[in-house]
Amino acid sequence: KSPLRPSSLNPELKGDLDRGTGAGKILFLDAFSGIAGDMFVAALLDLGVPWEPIDEALSALPLDGYGIETPCVSRSGIVGRRFLVHVDQPQPERTYAQIRTMLEDASLPKGAQAIALEAFRLLGEAEAAVHGVALEKVHFHEVGAVDSIVDVVAAAVAVDYLGADVVATPLPMGKGTVKSSHGVLPLPAPATVACLRDVPTYDAGIDGELVTPTGACLIATTAKEFSRWPNMKPERVGWGSGTRELPDRPNLLRAVLGTSTVDLLRTGGDSEAPFVVLEANLDDMTAEVAAHAMELALDGGALDVWTTPIGMKKGRPAVMISVLARSDEADAMARLLLTETTSLGVRMRPVDRFERLNAARLAKGLPAFVNPRNSAAGALRQLHDVDRRRLGALDFRAYGVGEGIPDGVPSQSALLAALADWGFATSPESRTCASVDEVVAFHESLRAARDTQPIEIDGTVVKVDRFEFQEELGA
Repeated sequence: KSPLRPSSLNPELKGDLDRGTGAGKILFLDAFSGIAGDMFVAALLDLGVPWEPIDEALSALPLDGYGIETPCVSRSGIVGRRFLVHVDQPQPERTYAQIRTMLEDASLPKGAQAIALEAFRLLGEAEAAVHGVALEKVHFHEVGAVDSIVDVVAAAVAVDYLGADVVATPLPMGKGTVKSSHGVLPLPAPATVACLRDVPTYDAGIDGELVTPTGACLIATTAKEFSRWPNMKPERVGWGSGTRELPDRPNLLRAVLGTSTVDLLRTGGDSEAPFVVLEANLDDMTAEVAAHAMELALDGGALDVWTTPIGMKKGRPAVMISVLARSDEADAMARLLLTETTSLGVRMRPVDRFERLNAARLAKGLPAFVNPRNSAAGALRQLHDVDRRRLGALDFRAYGVGEGIPDGVPSQSALLAALADWGFATSPESRTCASVDEVVAFHESLRAARDTQPIEIDGTVVKVDRFEFQEELGA
């Protein structure tokens, strides 16, 4: 049974976001009044995360004796959502080990389960350090209660559902004291501070608890970056409300979903050249980060990416990363370099080049050039102004997917035998095609056979990944 209670206080949740809507985007948590687990969940529900995946996850937990309401409240004239967990029955104190087992045994989405487990591990280690006990023997009191478990799991499901990169503001910290099962504790609470290792914080200048242990472990687990405001184009906003009225600010958490941008100031004029080379000099970045930036550039449409070792001022060894891209993608590639590297600027120069054309792509009306190494259609190559070409199955290769094939590559003779089973000649004799269309048709017939007639070699199914042919000028 769903714990969501029908109530006149529960305005209908939007719930109009699809799973994965945030992929490649930013989920910015503007925590100007701090953060708690219930505020986190409320903000994402108000943003548009549907209730159903959260409901399904909570129903998978062995918890009962509680209900949930999601009313709207006004803070300084801003309408925000609340996430209220009402506990109707006494709840047992739970240890870290019990909560971990509960989460591991529950049928939760893998991503959400990982977030929830990491959040409670972080909190358990903080409590263990504060109280001087072993992690497995940590007893959660307030945080082990059903409302805190519900908050953490619901927030984990919502973040996993969106699939966005979480960015948060530095967290404001209140002062004073708070009563707990251990007695009177200073604010911020010791476990909260321990959870926020490497998370930027600042003095909010007011008394009261602004960041709870649950909010701290969730933000430390999910946020990949901290910023006053990221470079982004906001698309939609959700507001999650806290319990208390604060004297100098609305007690709200703002969740903003948007597309990442980087401000560009182009100092040169536009060029009519079809391609550009973008370059950045880097002397303060590791090779691993540079490799990651190169991979992202290729995935984002770069035609080629390379690095060159260089020397910079004061004799510092450095590397220059270069990206070859089409002119209409120059701004996107510049943003990527400025976002994914430590460079403060990117040079750009127009270039032209000679290309090897691809027959299959031309026949389909696609851009002519494709790097033969990465071409999913295979290395069919067109020579300019040639009407006749011969294709011989001289260099037919495939790559297996089974463990029984050494290095994943079956023998050439076995593959040629399989090709013969498909009804194609395997001798070195050339196959003559009178037109580009015939070249494409022959290749498509091979692909169709590949997709409908799996090869099995020594009990292992082999997937043909690539066809290669030698091409010669016909008489």
